[in-house]
Amino acid sequence: MIQLNYRDGRPIYEQVRDGLRQLLVVGAIQPGDKLPSVRSLAAQLAINPNTIQRAYETLEQEGYVYSVPGKGSFAARREEIDGTRRQELLSRLDELAEELMYLGVTPEEIARRCARAAEKKQSKGKEGAAHD
Repeated sequence: MIQLNYRDGRPIYEQVRDGLRQLLVVGAIQPGDKLPSVRSLAAQLAINPNTIQRAYETLEQEGYVYSVPGKGSFAARREEIDGTRRQELLSRLDELAEELMYLGVTPEEIARRCARAAEKKQSKGKEGAAHD
């Protein structure tokens, strides 16, 4: 479920985009799944449909979503997501790592956190396979 925070400094469309992206990343929305229609999600969140449309367009530009005219928007397969998004995130990771080290976090702690994230992802994948 997408949570909106009206005290957040980010625009609402960014909050919707980030919420949907998170649902895609954690597997709550599977590749090929149809996303809610713009109107239904706007009604559910009690916001303007143009805001949802902008979030969907941004996700499509990033490669997380594709649209089929007359059918709606769908979650893209991981291999279909643009490599530029991967590069963008790796650059952000580099910047974050540099800042964390400046603040006294060791490279080992950063590596442990990355390993922990990988373990979480792996265990979620095994749980999903067990339920199939």
